[in-house]
Amino acid sequence: MISICLCCLSCSVNEGQIKKINGISVVASSKKISKKNISSILNIKANYAAIMPFGFIKEVNHPNINYNLDMQWYGETKAGAKQYIEALHKHNISVMLKPQIWISHGVFTGHLKMTNEKDWLILEKSYTNFILDYARLAQETQVPIFCMGTELELFIKNRPQYWKSLIQKIRNIYDGKITYAANWNEYANTPFWKQLDYIGIDAYFPLSEEKDPTVQQLKKKWEKHKEIIKKHSDSIHKKILFTEFGYRSIDYTTHKPWDADYTKKNINLKAQSIAIQSLFEVFWNEKWFAGGFLWKWFIDYQNVGGKDNNRFTPQNKPAELIVKKHYQTK
Repeated sequence: MISICLCCLSCSVNEGQIKKINGISVVASSKKISKKNISSILNIKANYAAIMPFGFIKEVNHPNINYNLDMQWYGETKAGAKQYIEALHKHNISVMLKPQIWISHGVFTGHLKMTNEKDWLILEKSYTNFILDYARLAQETQVPIFCMGTELELFIKNRPQYWKSLIQKIRNIYDGKITYAANWNEYANTPFWKQLDYIGIDAYFPLSEEKDPTVQQLKKKWEKHKEIIKKHSDSIHKKILFTEFGYRSIDYTTHKPWDADYTKKNINLKAQSIAIQSLFEVFWNEKWFAGGFLWKWFIDYQNVGGKDNNRFTPQNKPAELIVKKHYQTK
């Protein structure tokens, strides 16, 4: 009887280990997260949430990161991140803690680059303080995944030894799994994947210039990208994690999926659904693919998304049902 029970336990653990990370990216709010807010996450069968506190930089060549400021929304702060994590854990939703940098005026973080050695050293010290502060929070709250940076291509390219040293400093504080969120055109040149637990990719790959491509057309467009991604996974012996994936509900949404231009006003709910459907069909059944975090999810569910919204969120749109269908079966 004992051996049978142990076998059952072993089988259960193995099944749990291979379950996909069916995640959503929670947008920080000015309010605390509540049971009511979490119910919509549970409804789509998500088992993970990315929590994203922010640090701010004045401009692309400025070395100082400021965070935990009075001006920040509650969810962007350390106290807010902790409250979100603890509330989600109470409802059996695991968390990836993903502290991020925001450069004023929305300048792309991949362009962050200092112009002299003095400023590089200041940036390194500032970023270390920022990221280790959140690594301690990740350890304190027993978060299973910690993302140590997002789309910082030139910072990494110019200071590779700093990043390898930073990983070890994080390991000394935090005993969970670590990843980095590389942009879709950055991950192949990121030098430290062997030191991490997942190859993290923000999966905004350009696919089609068609206004309304079909699922089959998009799956075919994915083939080249998928082959390269798999080879990278195989060569490093690490699973791929889409640290972000998503599409706007807009015409040509798969042409430049990263495009957040607010001046584009047209709405195409079907295109968003098809794009998400194709991504699920291409990746979610692959053993080398760990899962991903949908971009993005607001906690004030009743007042976001909907048929008149052309942004990334799938909330209150047909795409939400696509997400739920796949998350409840994987």
